[in-house]
Order: sequence, then C-alpha cells, then structure tokens
Amino acid sequence: MARDPGRNFTRERIAHLAARLMAVDGIEDYALAKRKAACQAGVSDTCQLPNNDEIEAALRLYRKLYQQEHPAQLRELRQLALEVMDEFARFNPHLTGSVLRGNAGKYAAINLQLFTDNIKSVEHYLLDRDIDFRSGETRLYAGDMPLAAPVLSFNRDGIDIRLTLLLPRELRCQLKASVEGKPIERARREAVEALLAAD
Repeated sequence: MARDPGRNFTRERIAHLAARLMAVDGIEDYALAKRKAACQAGVSDTCQLPNNDEIEAALRLYRKLYQQEHPAQLRELRQLALEVMDEFARFNPHLTGSVLRGNAGKYAAINLQLFTDNIKSVEHYLLDRDIDFRSGETRLYAGDMPLAAPVLSFNRDGIDIRLTLLLPRELRCQLKASVEGKPIERARREAVEALLAAD
C-alpha cells in the first residue's frame, strides 16, 4: 500500500504515544506527554510534535479501542465534581481541566476555579469542616501577563480535588496555562449538569 505523501506519520506516532501515556499513566499535561512520547519515539525535532487537538483525537480513539470503561469513570468524576461545586457554591465554582473536556483518565484530578474577594475564607471553610488540605500555587496568564494563583488541594473518595483561587474580576479574563496556550475552558454548575444529562 502506498504511503500518503500528505500525512506526517512521525507526528501521528507521537500523538498516539502521547495519548497512551495520558490514558494509561494519567499524565494530564499535554506538553509533558508530547516530550515523553517524542523521547520514546527517538524524535528530537520539535516541528514533528503534534498539537493538543491531534493528541485529543488520538486519546479518544485509544479510549474507544482499549478503555470501554472510560465513559462510566468520566460520569463518576463529573458527578463528584458537581457535588463539590454544590459544596463550594458560595465561591462561584467553575469546572476546568480534563474532567470538563471529557478526556480525564483513571488518575485524573477534579480542577475547580473559585472566584472570591476573600481567599482566606476558602481556607476557613475547609478548616471549619475538618477537611485536610495542602496549599500550593499555580501560574496562569491573562494575555501575556503572569498571574500567581493559590491552589488548595484535598482528597475526596480517592480523587484529588484542586481549588484554584481567583478574584471575581479574573472571571472576565481569558486565563491560559501558558503565554502561547489556548484559553482555559471553564463551566458553571448548570453546564456540568447538562453534560451529565447528555451522558
């Protein structure tokens, strides 16, 4: 069979290797999955790296072929996300990340952005309910302006819940994980409920 000269087989191979790493090893960072996949394929040319949409397509195909249980796992994660959003309703929670996008793996965390004028009130809320949590920080970008956002993490039913704490005015910004990245998708409770109803 003749090879299609318009296809980039190296790029496709890296996309499928990256998809497998995300599905099996639970890697959620596309850039990390690409680097590891390129290393496995012995490719150092960054021009050969697939974009996130290509990896997402490969990931959907991988799950369809090898992980038939994925829809049920995703539904459970979205159901738990909805419960946590109800719990933190006063902080205007929005779901982001792989649970929203639908490509969450077995080890996926539930990522929520909370919008509040009083960051400390979220900590007090957790402390008042004896929820053991860890503190950290993430770097986001509003355009090309860096933004350091506190992150509080806790475990619920064996799943990591990550709360990124932002100011209400930042809800109007299209935040990105990197300067050149796409805006982070986020969904209010009603949208998550609609996703569950569609499942």
